[in-house]
Amino acid sequence: MNEHTQPTDDRVLIERTFDAPLEVVWRLWTDPEHFKAWYGPAGARVPVAEMDVRVGGARLVCMEMDTPNGPMQMWFAGEFLEVEAPRRLVYTDSFADEAGRLKSAAEMGMPEGTPTTTEVIVQLEASAERTKMTLTHVGVPADSPGASGWNAAFDKLGAHAATVTGTT
Repeated sequence: MNEHTQPTDDRVLIERTFDAPLEVVWRLWTDPEHFKAWYGPAGARVPVAEMDVRVGGARLVCMEMDTPNGPMQMWFAGEFLEVEAPRRLVYTDSFADEAGRLKSAAEMGMPEGTPTTTEVIVQLEASAERTKMTLTHVGVPADSPGASGWNAAFDKLGAHAATVTGTT
């Protein structure tokens, strides 16, 4: 698995190559059970991943982490803007509550200027039995914790892909 993160002002841009066929990586992004297995940084759990993967379809995801004060949940909601299976997926991502109602960045205790809604663009490209993935998360600065969170999640995605393809 190769990794490359490019700095930009208002977006995270990450390129990775996974030792898994294109269709497998697509499924890891679009099948809720597979998505739960890899999304979030190390130690994160995803008890809820609801995805209506079609243009205009909704998504609702809960990421849970243990903290010194006990478990903390973060909910994210969004809408699929583009679905071009198995090569391109674009969706919005916003802080939300468990019912999918959007919350402002200020309500979440985020710094002033943090956008309420961001956009995630996933592009997949086949290369033999490998898949090159390019993720662009517009609205999240490259030097933010979001960038390291995505990289940690992609480590888990690579490991999960290996279990799905039987290459572990």
